[in-house]
Amino acid sequence: MSKRLIYLILVTVLFSACSTTKFLPEGQKLYTGSKVNIEDKSISKGDAKALSSEMQALIRPKPNSSILGLRVKLWLYFKTKSRSNFIKRFFSKYGEPPVLISQVDLEKNSSIMQNRLENESYFQATVSGDTVGKKKTAKAIFTALPGPSYKIRNVSFPSGTSSLDTAVAGTASETLLKSGDKYNLDIIKSERIRIDSHLKEEGFFYFAPEDLIIKVDSTIADHHVDLLLRVKSTTSDKAGDIYTINKIFVYPTYSLRDTSLKKDQVYPYRWYNIIDPKHSVSPFLFANTVLLHPGDVYSRTVHNNSLNRFINLGPFSYVKNRFEDVSTADSNKLDVYYFLTQYKRKSLQAEILGRTTSANYTGTQLNLSWKNRNAFKGGEALTVTLFGSTDVQFSGQNSGYNVYQAGIQTTLSWPRIILSPFKLKADNAYIPRTNLSLSYTLVNRQKLYSLNSFTASFGYQWKSNEHVTNELNLTNINYTSPTNISQEYRDSIRNSNNPALGHVIDKQFTFGPSYSYTYTNTTETYKTNTFYYNGKVSLSANLYGLATGADTLAGKVRRLFGTPFNQFAKLENEIRFYHKTGANSSIASRLLVGIGYPYGNSTVLPYSQQFFIGGTNSLRGFRARSIGPGTYLPEQNTGDTGFLPDESGDIKIEANLEYRPKLFSIVRGALFVDAGNIWLLNSNPSQPGGEFTKKFLGELAADAGVGLRFDLSVLVLRTDLAFPIRKPYLPEGQRWVINKIDFGSSEWRRENLVFNLAIGYPF
Repeated sequence: MSKRLIYLILVTVLFSACSTTKFLPEGQKLYTGSKVNIEDKSISKGDAKALSSEMQALIRPKPNSSILGLRVKLWLYFKTKSRSNFIKRFFSKYGEPPVLISQVDLEKNSSIMQNRLENESYFQATVSGDTVGKKKTAKAIFTALPGPSYKIRNVSFPSGTSSLDTAVAGTASETLLKSGDKYNLDIIKSERIRIDSHLKEEGFFYFAPEDLIIKVDSTIADHHVDLLLRVKSTTSDKAGDIYTINKIFVYPTYSLRDTSLKKDQVYPYRWYNIIDPKHSVSPFLFANTVLLHPGDVYSRTVHNNSLNRFINLGPFSYVKNRFEDVSTADSNKLDVYYFLTQYKRKSLQAEILGRTTSANYTGTQLNLSWKNRNAFKGGEALTVTLFGSTDVQFSGQNSGYNVYQAGIQTTLSWPRIILSPFKLKADNAYIPRTNLSLSYTLVNRQKLYSLNSFTASFGYQWKSNEHVTNELNLTNINYTSPTNISQEYRDSIRNSNNPALGHVIDKQFTFGPSYSYTYTNTTETYKTNTFYYNGKVSLSANLYGLATGADTLAGKVRRLFGTPFNQFAKLENEIRFYHKTGANSSIASRLLVGIGYPYGNSTVLPYSQQFFIGGTNSLRGFRARSIGPGTYLPEQNTGDTGFLPDESGDIKIEANLEYRPKLFSIVRGALFVDAGNIWLLNSNPSQPGGEFTKKFLGELAADAGVGLRFDLSVLVLRTDLAFPIRKPYLPEGQRWVINKIDFGSSEWRRENLVFNLAIGYPF
């Protein structure tokens, strides 16, 4: 396609999208937005700007949405109005009818903004509105006169002698209402909720935020107010009583169809009672779940933590909780009921996946999983998965070198800590878990080799709080045995002289602990900025290698069960930062830093522990695992074989930046840049330029691209089109290739454009 044709198409689309107003009937004007002017010299420019933005967000309706100034949805609406029913139905979900200036109620919007200003300390505020129009478009202009801001002078709490007045007054030291702060209705509402939360921890079960009233005295001079916090006179007597726990009942086989409570087969166990005629669960299952005890003063935190633990146990799909008042003349008590609905105990699931990679591999995977959610009646989840996959390359340098994989994995997860040599501190709201995993995998790389891999792991997973997850594996065992090694692969090893490639076909034995720490607040979607961090430490044969005196460089190669074991230490770090730039757009960034250090019984990291870069979830403008190490050009040593091996390293640095605007209801766009590389810890004559040095920043690869993400609810389908903008293997001074970009050249597109199709976001 010629450059002139591309430009012509772009101009045509822009002109068409910009000319939507020509479809409007005579006399109607398209509403194109609003502006709020804050006219008060006593307010700083920064505060006035923030106040204007806040007021503008209240204005309804919103103007038609646009992308880079183009009202694409409005254009679709007009273009499909006169089309056939099928086309109209297809585009109706994407089209958007015009928003007219006549639909903007100036008086109502002014009233809403004035009310908001009054709630934020501007008791004398006034707001007025008007319109400013052109021939076919118009804007709404509002003028706000906030007036003086009222501040809090004094806050008084109840002084009565009742238990409720005393309890409310006891929270005064933590009040959100501070002398000198601006009056704010939202903070007053938050104060009532804060007091209610505090009282719920002290047993005031029937108390509610609505039982509090905060009176405002604004008659004080100098624009100040006094706040008087009181318990309403209409508050019920129960709201002032402190309640304790009486009896606890757990129904593990509750059905939504049950209309009555059965207590004829109650089984007392420790401090709670179980009604389970079918004996579907072991009584001890709830010992770490029912956190309330008879005689305890009611606490909402303990109550909520118990509910969270029931939900996280695993066997139960639905949890309902009820409290029954069983008070007597001289005591206030509550019976507690937990109604649990179980999942179907056993299930079978089949899953078929499709994928494509930047290395031109197209593949499918079949997973068949059998799961028992309550294997031994203690909430143990037993899962057995059979899997098989094929990855075929129809074109490219590795064409014909297909990859076939099959295997079985068995996992057993206990909803508690067992066999732990030390105490793990877990948050009471979450269930700690013990995990055991066993698997076997056969990988057949056509024309090259086959690998038999046996793995086992045992460890724990627990949450320190809602943001922090810990995973400690006491041991990770991996044994790999190669078979059917072709002469072609041996020739590839000889030609590349890459030690890592040779170790792929060695028998491998790895064993040791690992620890992973994850912090995230990305579930708090109301925040403008969210953060994710994962750090992981992996060790292999550290103590055993030390005890046996393993030292490969000195000729002291030690074996375990007849196989040399791997000895290394590895550290990985991943940081992600997400920033909302608007209601429908965000910026996502990621930084990856990792290092692995082989020593003692090893001179090279095992293949499964090496670092790779490039591909669908990495540098998307380069083939998977094709970059590095350092400035080394892999293609220079492929020899006479057609196979192009993966390149690996001991150190990895990668950074990604992506802008994600929402285009349509289920479609998001992406503009991104990626940068990074891998390096060797020590120099290797056969891989010149591969060693990590202080010049590493000048050896980074970089790419840029665009993409689309289709949010289909059950999954996100992602497409990315990227190209290199910096090639580290070129001579210094020539590595930036931005000036060589030529979309009109078929040769450039063939050599540089990389298409990625994947499931889910890259990070």
